[in-house]
Amino acid sequence: MTKPVPVSHPRKPTPGFVGAPVESASAVIDARIKELGDWRGKTLAKVRAIVHEADPEIVEEWKWAKPTSPGTPVWSHGGIVCTGETYKNVVKMTFAKGAALQDPSGLFNSSLDGNVRRAIDIHEGDKVDEAALKDLICAAVALNLKGKNKPKPKPKPRRASSKRAD
Repeated sequence: MTKPVPVSHPRKPTPGFVGAPVESASAVIDARIKELGDWRGKTLAKVRAIVHEADPEIVEEWKWAKPTSPGTPVWSHGGIVCTGETYKNVVKMTFAKGAALQDPSGLFNSSLDGNVRRAIDIHEGDKVDEAALKDLICAAVALNLKGKNKPKPKPKPRRASSKRAD
């Protein structure tokens, strides 16, 4: 028997969050931007627009929603490109494979010690270098798609087991 998921949320629920009717990820992101209603909402909306300008084929998703967290906007194309998390003092764009990307403009300023991810923390009043961010997004998409079109090698035939039934 499965346990019911608690639907109560410590703050006013936004449509699409735990316990609310299922909506499209884009609608949930719209609601999150509206709910924030401050510089973080404006920054998340700006970042979202830049992501779509960089790659019109990007797919919006809403992931990791649970009773203790409303969830996170995710932009994907051939895999996760980046996320758009909002915190009290920062809007954080985390690139899933950021460590493998060239960053000649030095946008990455957070999560620099990891082997896989890199992040950009955007604080209130920060100016986003749109051209450099678009380049990073395009590079992340290209990295995701690299090798996607290659045929997978055929698995080696398995040898029959040499164990005898006694």
